[in-house]
Amino acid sequence: MTKEHSKWFQSWFDTSYYHILYKHRDYKEAEVFIKNIVNYLNLDKDDSILDLACGKGRHSIFLNTLGYKVTGLDLSKNSIEHAKTHESNSLHFDVHDMRDIYKTQFEVVLNLFTSFGYFEEEADNFKVIQTIKSSLKQNGIGVIDYMNSPVVIDNLIAQNTYEAEGVKFELKRSYTDGFITKDIKVNDADEIHHFEEKVRAFSFQDFETMLSNVGLHLLDCFGNYKLEPFNSKTSERLILIFMAND
Repeated sequence: MTKEHSKWFQSWFDTSYYHILYKHRDYKEAEVFIKNIVNYLNLDKDDSILDLACGKGRHSIFLNTLGYKVTGLDLSKNSIEHAKTHESNSLHFDVHDMRDIYKTQFEVVLNLFTSFGYFEEEADNFKVIQTIKSSLKQNGIGVIDYMNSPVVIDNLIAQNTYEAEGVKFELKRSYTDGFITKDIKVNDADEIHHFEEKVRAFSFQDFETMLSNVGLHLLDCFGNYKLEPFNSKTSERLILIFMAND
């Protein structure tokens, strides 16, 4: 039996398969990165932080353990339902589309681990930049942690398989029409499911233009989670630090 799914970012992130496929992610590295960012930004404990596209809230929860007031937003109802079990007076979660302006402003807005570029229409991706701008208080700081698209494209693994928890994943990757696409075939017992991840391959220059167009001012750019300088030809990541000061 085969099941097809559309609207990839709505269906895929809400499945248990997404979390099975990526359960091997290096969260220690992610926590080191978050600590590095917090130290770099020299945040006060009173500063409020928005974690935009927070998933199940793992990084929001970690930020909260460091003493910050954190709000996590994500479109996935299942992920937010899980995250809400960790809520407290200083940690909140909400189901929210990141294209829509949120009701509150923050000192810091984080968009981490390539949680951007999901939308087919460029205008929709640009709306996320506008959401970030509108969510920042004056002199607030934004951080976008994205893949370094040219390096990712040069090193795409065309296909491979992965098995976990009795589920077999067949993965195929391609770069077409400005998008990096991962086709995901899931074989679970007698059922086969098809999913897709499709992310626009934005470059540093693309982000520079989008940020400038909404009046966000680029402060710094790093190429990895150690916050070493960005190099478009060799860096693993594209980490942008910017400010809202108008």
